[in-house]
Amino acid sequence: MMAHLRFHQRATPVCLVMLLMASTATAQNPRYDLLITGGTVIDGTGAPAYRADIAITGGRIAALSRTPIDASQARRRINATGLIVSPGFIDLHAHLDPILTMPDAESHVRQGVTLALGGPDGGGASPMAPYLASVEQQKLGLNVAFLTGHNTIRRSVMGTANRAPTAAELQRMRTMVAQAMGQGAFGLSTGLRYIPGFYSNVDEVVALSQVAADSGGIYTSHLREEAVGLLSGVAEALEIGRRAHIPVVLTHHKVVGQKMWGKSTVTLAMVDSARRAGTDVMIDQYPYTASHTGLDILMPPWSLAGGDSALRRRLEDPVLNDSIEQGVIDNLLNDRGGGDLKRVQFSRVSWDSTLNGKTLYDLVVRLNIEPTIANAAPVVIDAVIRGGAGTIFHVLDEEDVKRIMAHPQTMIASDGRLNRLGDAVPHPRAYGTFPRVLGKYVREDKVLTLEQAVRKMTGMPAARLGLTDRGCLREGCAADVTIFSAEQVKDVGSYADPHHYPEGIPWVIVNGVPVVDSGTFTAARPGKVLRRAPGTTTRK
Repeated sequence: MMAHLRFHQRATPVCLVMLLMASTATAQNPRYDLLITGGTVIDGTGAPAYRADIAITGGRIAALSRTPIDASQARRRINATGLIVSPGFIDLHAHLDPILTMPDAESHVRQGVTLALGGPDGGGASPMAPYLASVEQQKLGLNVAFLTGHNTIRRSVMGTANRAPTAAELQRMRTMVAQAMGQGAFGLSTGLRYIPGFYSNVDEVVALSQVAADSGGIYTSHLREEAVGLLSGVAEALEIGRRAHIPVVLTHHKVVGQKMWGKSTVTLAMVDSARRAGTDVMIDQYPYTASHTGLDILMPPWSLAGGDSALRRRLEDPVLNDSIEQGVIDNLLNDRGGGDLKRVQFSRVSWDSTLNGKTLYDLVVRLNIEPTIANAAPVVIDAVIRGGAGTIFHVLDEEDVKRIMAHPQTMIASDGRLNRLGDAVPHPRAYGTFPRVLGKYVREDKVLTLEQAVRKMTGMPAARLGLTDRGCLREGCAADVTIFSAEQVKDVGSYADPHHYPEGIPWVIVNGVPVVDSGTFTAARPGKVLRRAPGTTTRK
């Protein structure tokens, strides 16, 4: 007994030393890189919010605990008390064309976006592999992924020819889609209102979409028509999805022009009907009552076949010139023009930057021409010949915006281009899409609950892309995290003065690294190029 007691007395100091050494080692080598404490977690599934701590290691979520995690276990702690902690926002429709010169993507990251999908509207890169390699050489502020574009592929094979492809041309296009999918594209995008996509028929698009479907890709469609022909445009996209057996996204879904306002009730019913019949169709949307595209959207598409020289030749023919003018007048009245020259606002005019922010009405008056729709048509044609312009069209109705947003299959996407402060007069969606939803449509208008909005920005788009480790907050997910104030988050920019970053998003974490830190945009560039993994499926 005494011997055992003497041994115990001798051993006790040794145990204490070992415990002290272990404690010191933990302090010197904490388990976690980053710990987010005290925040209200909205996990992207639509489930109710709850308080939890989140620990991050090696760019992944290592622990999520409803009981507090000891701060000494982490190299750094972020106190998120009073704030919402959500998955990083995923932008399913982003114009990433400037990514090689703006790899920090600050205008997107400051909105809380940690992953953006480029290549929309038929404009995706081709060939895909060298483009992704060039993007990968950049130090990226966010994660990026890409679609391959029908317009790009068709133009490389057929130029801007207004005809159906030959069998050989179609096979070449199918091969290019297959190659892009094999190189990491997440699907096929079309811009059927743009040139040369407008010249394609349904059979062509189905044939290409089938190739993307075979690789587990998605199909996103800028509809052929979004104004008077909207219903047929939606029907065409649904038909492509049905025939190609491919998941569909009606991208930047909207209702253009007063004649069609309210028709979102019909288009959403069409989506519901198609889903009941087995077509996997979803929607994305930006939260604004104005669209943005090139001024040449006002031209009749047939007039643009063959490029600028062919257009000039047509304009020299009095009969064709008159037909082109009448087509522009019709579009000014019934499509993007909205029947009012003041609804057409220039955002970026390369040949006369003094027009940036001005309207078509302003330009016509500047030319000492009576500002009528008919008189504006030749001015539009001349502007297109001179190089065109980026243009904001104020032709959407707020009730349609709200109705589409509330639909259970609608996701949030910006349709925004990467932008630098002070560069031209862009659509404010380039800076404010996601905070606008959270501020205006959740907090103020109560169109969505906070949980619904976050799901539309995170879990839903991640699932559409077949990503199981993004758009989520649970152990093992990539540590893409956005921390914001539900009471303060808001967009700040306007159509007249767009160059303002949003408020109320103090932290944006990409792959475990803060890129926005206490409201400051850091020099960290932890973004990655994501490629669709072979065998990944986006089907429901």
